[in-house]
This record gives sequence, C-alpha cells and structure tokens, in this order.
Amino acid sequence: MQQTKLQGVSVGLSGSELKLGDKAPVVSLVAADLSEVKVGGGTGKAQVIIAVPSLDTDVCATETRKFNERAASIKNTEVFVISMDLPFAAGRFCSTEGIKNLRALSDFRDKEFARAYGVLIADGALAGLTCRAVFVVDTAGKIAYKQITDDIVDEPDYDAALNAAAFASGSAATQG
Repeated sequence: MQQTKLQGVSVGLSGSELKLGDKAPVVSLVAADLSEVKVGGGTGKAQVIIAVPSLDTDVCATETRKFNERAASIKNTEVFVISMDLPFAAGRFCSTEGIKNLRALSDFRDKEFARAYGVLIADGALAGLTCRAVFVVDTAGKIAYKQITDDIVDEPDYDAALNAAAFASGSAATQG
C-alpha cells in the first residue's frame, strides 16, 4: 500500500498505484453545474490533474490559485483540481477566488478518481479524502509526471509539474 503523511504521521493510500508511462484511467467527475466531466485518457491535449483534500483549507486554496496563475501559459493543456468537496462549494470557491484557468471537479459520488489514481486516504483523520498529488497526462493519455507529496500539508513542486506539462503538451519551448 502506498503511503504519505499527515503532519508527520503515516497514512495509507488505497486504490491503484499508477507509474510513469501507465495509461491514465478515464474517470467521471462532477462539475459545479452537476455536469459530468471526464479526465484521463488520451484527449490530444496534456492534462494536469491536481488532487487536494479540500479547497476549504489554506494549502489547497494556495495551491489552486498558483496552478490557476501559472498553468494558463501552457498551450494545449487542460488543468483540473479534484477534491471530495461538494460541486457547489468548489464552484463557489472558484467564483470567489477568480479561478478561471482550471476546472474544479468533485469526486464525491463514488471516489472513482481517488481509487483509480491511488490517492484515496485509507486511514487517519482525513480518511475518505484525496491526498495531495499532481499527475501530468500527455496528449496520448500516458502518465508523464506524478508527485504524491511526502506530507499532505506540503505544497507540490510547481516547477516540476508545470515543466512536465509543457513538455507533455508539446509547448515546452514556450516555457522559460
């Protein structure tokens, strides 16, 4: 079982463990308007898939704002932030924070994303939520980058994720 930490205490993760080069599972998530949105698989665009425990925490909010600002410059790329937050709450967060360059999606219905990507916290205080992780899926639908943070309270490596996204999208030359 994969693991991460929550404030230094080990917590297990359940679901499939994806590795670089694996095909990114296609999963259905819920948007703020309750429509279904699919992520993963080959779409002809790179995808940055960001898992956070809840947009209602300082670290998750900061991370979402940073990806919203920085990922907008990467051509041929879609950016998604996924949590177990209700779609209405995620929509309100994006509206309040001016988030326009990524889509906030919810995995609240059946935790399909969390299980398929191996980021479902299995035990501890946050059991049932997603850990903090970033996946970059290339245009053909393969995992090109993966980071599960060492501790859920830590921000991810933005530069590494965004450089991987620029490369995966074919627009690496535009990134400085």
